[in-house]
Amino acid sequence: MSQSEDKSSTSMNLFTAPAARQHGHTFWSASDLSGADKSEVEILVPTASATSNKSANWVPSQSKVLSPSSTMDKQPLPYSTLFGHQAVLAPSAATLASNAVSASVNSGAKSENQRRELQDNLSISTPISTSAMKLLSPVTSFVKQHTPLMGAQESKLGMPLGGRRASFLDAPPVRLDRKATKEIKEKNRELQKAVESTKMVVARASQQLKETKQLDELKKELAMTEHMMTVDELCAMMEVDPEMGLSEKTVALRLVRDGPNALPPKKETPGWVLWAKQMTEGFSLLLWVGGLLAIIAYFIQNADQPHTPMDNLYLGIVLICVVFITATFSYAQEAKSSSIMNSFLKMAPQFASAVRNGEKKGVISSDLVVGDIVEIKAGDKIPADIRIVENRGLKVDNASLTGESEPLSRSVDGTDENPLETRNLAFFSTYAVEGSAIGIVVRTGERTIMGRIAKLAAAVETDLTPLAIEMHRFVKIMTCLAAFMGLLFFVIALAQGQNILPAFVFLIGVIVANVPEGILPATTVALALTAKRMARMNCLVKNLAAVETLGSTSVICSDKTGTLTQNRMTVAHLWVNNTIIECDTTEDQSKNIKVKIDSPTMKAVLRCLTLCNRAIFKPDQNSVHIMKRETIGDASESAMLKYTQIHVGDVLGYREKNRKVCEIPFNSTNKYQISIHESADYDGEYLLVMKGAPERIIERCDFVEFNGEAEPMSSEWMRYYDDTYDTIGGMGERIIGLAELRLLPKKFPRGFQFDSDKPNFPLRGLHFLGLVCLIDPPRAAVPNAVATCREAGIRVIMVTGDHPTTAKAIARTVGIISPESETVDDIAKRLNVSKQSVDPKLAEAVVVTGAELKDMPSEKLDSIFRTHSEIVFARTSPQQKLIIVEGVQRMGCIVAVTGDGVNDSPALRKADIGIAMGITGSDVSKDAAKMILLDDNFASVVIGIEEGRLIFDNLRKTIAYMLTSNIPEIIPFLIADICGIPQAIGTAGILYIDLATCYSNGL
Repeated sequence: MSQSEDKSSTSMNLFTAPAARQHGHTFWSASDLSGADKSEVEILVPTASATSNKSANWVPSQSKVLSPSSTMDKQPLPYSTLFGHQAVLAPSAATLASNAVSASVNSGAKSENQRRELQDNLSISTPISTSAMKLLSPVTSFVKQHTPLMGAQESKLGMPLGGRRASFLDAPPVRLDRKATKEIKEKNRELQKAVESTKMVVARASQQLKETKQLDELKKELAMTEHMMTVDELCAMMEVDPEMGLSEKTVALRLVRDGPNALPPKKETPGWVLWAKQMTEGFSLLLWVGGLLAIIAYFIQNADQPHTPMDNLYLGIVLICVVFITATFSYAQEAKSSSIMNSFLKMAPQFASAVRNGEKKGVISSDLVVGDIVEIKAGDKIPADIRIVENRGLKVDNASLTGESEPLSRSVDGTDENPLETRNLAFFSTYAVEGSAIGIVVRTGERTIMGRIAKLAAAVETDLTPLAIEMHRFVKIMTCLAAFMGLLFFVIALAQGQNILPAFVFLIGVIVANVPEGILPATTVALALTAKRMARMNCLVKNLAAVETLGSTSVICSDKTGTLTQNRMTVAHLWVNNTIIECDTTEDQSKNIKVKIDSPTMKAVLRCLTLCNRAIFKPDQNSVHIMKRETIGDASESAMLKYTQIHVGDVLGYREKNRKVCEIPFNSTNKYQISIHESADYDGEYLLVMKGAPERIIERCDFVEFNGEAEPMSSEWMRYYDDTYDTIGGMGERIIGLAELRLLPKKFPRGFQFDSDKPNFPLRGLHFLGLVCLIDPPRAAVPNAVATCREAGIRVIMVTGDHPTTAKAIARTVGIISPESETVDDIAKRLNVSKQSVDPKLAEAVVVTGAELKDMPSEKLDSIFRTHSEIVFARTSPQQKLIIVEGVQRMGCIVAVTGDGVNDSPALRKADIGIAMGITGSDVSKDAAKMILLDDNFASVVIGIEEGRLIFDNLRKTIAYMLTSNIPEIIPFLIADICGIPQAIGTAGILYIDLATCYSNGL
């Protein structure tokens, strides 16, 4: 063959894939073009009729000629990839014809029949030569390589039949008879079931893994960087102009991207499902089995012997009625609590003030998006997580988030890497109580701090109660015992020659007789009556099983504020004339501690506390004790107001006599508050009074008031001050400094215009008066309650968001940390060594902060629980409270958790029994808990534990009575059937005795 002939033999066309499939052409890989001349590779496309007509003509396209290059893959293309290409290669009909003509003279290597067969398969009219068949060999090998599962039947030429890819249709038909068809269908169905079952298992496992990962992610501390950026950096990242705000188009796009600024409602379980669950769980299921078996036994007997006594029918109906009644009663008790997510939804504000397109407008809170510029003022509920960019004395109440009710001042600059501790963030659903500010929305919806807590609380699964675990175990034992005895006497009856039908009825009778049908109503009645009795003791039980769980409690994780303490700031100590004065912190002033106010310095202190104070009493409370009156204002100022009302008298009248003419409110930058008054004590003079952070006050004072005399602020006085500060600070009290200055008439005559924005009066050279120390005092009954818990073998652990020093001081006061116990810090201070050099195992008590807990592995936390008997956790986040509860449960303890804030809800839900506060508790915490303290008193928890342990003893005695009473009931029944003697009492009589005694035991 000539060179030109060889050259022309490699000529080929490129067909588009869809049309090539219709024509049955074989697909070629790019490597098969390696020997082709580029000029003889054509791209063909079908004519208009090509898609419907198999014999349609093909015409060259105007596309660029394709050829192999260095960028093309020289390996055969994968099957799936090859069939996805836009064009396929096939031998050119013209080339094949040319090859056939040129080789027709010396052909003979292959028979004419073979050539004709291949010609027919390729749908061409020109005979195929030997060289053409050699050209097709790569196609054959390629198809064989990429269709190994098709079972192709090849022709003698080595080419797939029809010139197409191999198919199982090429195999000879298999004849199947009816039996083989049935077997194939059965195997098919089994295979389908196996596949579906595997899919369900895989889907369930994937869902569980997803939920576990989501829960682990929610337990981690929120990572935020927005509060550490400058305002310009934040605006650039949010792509927002602080003056113009976002455009409506941008808002719409971000709403689509992030979703609405709202917490998604959790899908609630229908009431009928909860009712059905009560009907079929635990002991109810055993009664269902017993009742149905009794009914079946009656119908079997009645079919065999008409006019059979209806005892078994009555027994079955009564057992089923018992299940209905007790299940309905239990469902009614538990259905009172609504979904926890609904309570979170109630916390969302309805409207917000935002800047859009340069205009301030009111918008629905759910329409806020990340980057929105919003304005906040006193009385508003924060509509999202907001970074403060402009502050005008804003104070927020984070009680719903942290549980601590003290208003916190906000600022523009970040003060802490922890988002919960920094002062330039305001959080969703908290309140602005004072001032105003402008901020940028940085988190919305479920991505807010509150949203994460809501998701965490909803995702936490509660464990089975101890009572439920014991009931499940008891049901298994009774089921096995009843089945064993039934089968045993069934075999005995058959051995005595009885027919199988009476023997089977006898089997059912023995099984039903072993069912202690009275336990369920007795248990339900006992729990309900105990819950009613506990409600009279200020313990409202939402879940009946929680009554017994409370009695099984071995560890109590208690919040501090409002539970161990009174949730009200009170003046605890004064430092006046270099003397620490103790004050009465009881609600009713029962200690009768009287403060002598004959000293001029003491009078000055009371005057400062009265005048430099914005708090007032709410009206119409004259009949209420002063310490229990409601106030309007800051918690610290309210405490000072009540203290001065007791010792000065008519505070409002005193303020009217000393009219206020100028004021500088407290702010986080200055950390002091100033007010100037027309003095009633100094005729014709103005009096400047100041209070604030002690270090800021004392640095502005040049003199100290001591017994009415002004002494220079010497180094000796500074040493007195430092010693007192350390002493009182160790008590966990909040310390406020006091100072005053008389403004002489020569420089400040009556009518002088004081300027608070640019002070035109002295801010230094003041007279230091002393210190006032505030604390949220412990409840009077708490120390005795903690001591009772110790005697009962119950550990009490404090978990609070307050400062470690304050938490430790309160823990010592109430007895959570014993007076003789030492922490690592105490040991280091006593030995005068560093904290790191002290072995932690030497300390019985420990105070763990949230910062330490943040990166603490679970093994170290478990070691703390095992090593230390007295534990206090301070500055904890909601996620950390949950981790603490899980750690205690890993120790095998039954945990009770008390809390009142939204931050406590995940821990309340996870605990074996969550206890919320009825007065100060949020709706979220009440929904998450299983019990509510109506008086917010920790001592009520101890009363509940006593009742819970009493019900445990009663239930144990009741069950023991039930089981022992079954023996004298079963033995006569067995003797009567085996020996053939008449029964002493019928089934209905025994049932009446059982139910009557069980209800009486429950009562």
